[in-house]
Amino acid sequence: MQDRYLYLVRHGEATSEEGGLTEAGRRQAELLGRRLRGVPLSAVHHGPLPRATQTAQLIAEQLSGVPLRECEAAGDYVPYVPQRDELPPESADALLARLASVSAEECARGAALARRAVEDFTGPTEHGDAPRHDLVVTHAFLVAWLVRAALDAPPWRWMTLTHGNAALTVIRYAEGRSATLLAYNDVSHLPGELRWTGLPAQLHTP
Repeated sequence: MQDRYLYLVRHGEATSEEGGLTEAGRRQAELLGRRLRGVPLSAVHHGPLPRATQTAQLIAEQLSGVPLRECEAAGDYVPYVPQRDELPPESADALLARLASVSAEECARGAALARRAVEDFTGPTEHGDAPRHDLVVTHAFLVAWLVRAALDAPPWRWMTLTHGNAALTVIRYAEGRSATLLAYNDVSHLPGELRWTGLPAQLHTP
């Protein structure tokens, strides 16, 4: 078994929920691609929506010979909807209100895709004779879900994690060891004016 390094990225700043990238989002993606030039990536996986696809393409343009692979499991969906009795009493109402509009069909689809994402993107790999490095360009919910899983946190905890546009998270998986969170929400590759997009205003820092 070989180690796997999973690089998780939320898409760059977008024009709308279903739209492509803003000019700032395109610049974020390009700068992230430059940062990743020295990483021996096996592939750039991305969700099917325009904002993820465009981010992945702009990153790949900065790399050499790394294949792009569209994957539904890297898409935008709700990975898990908790029951009230799973949640802290003081925050249950607020957390459940965020998911009140999610239908039973969407819940089932999201849970199935979340399981597939864990199967496809996490854990050590049986293939190759060197560590594997995979980049997944996705959305905030899946980044939160995979970080939560790496930390063995309760399933509902994904709802308390958030991710900035084009921020980088890195998880290492090794045989016989718990997953290691090496970096979370790293925006050191972005200048000040391109940081913090995608995060609530109260989380911005100077």
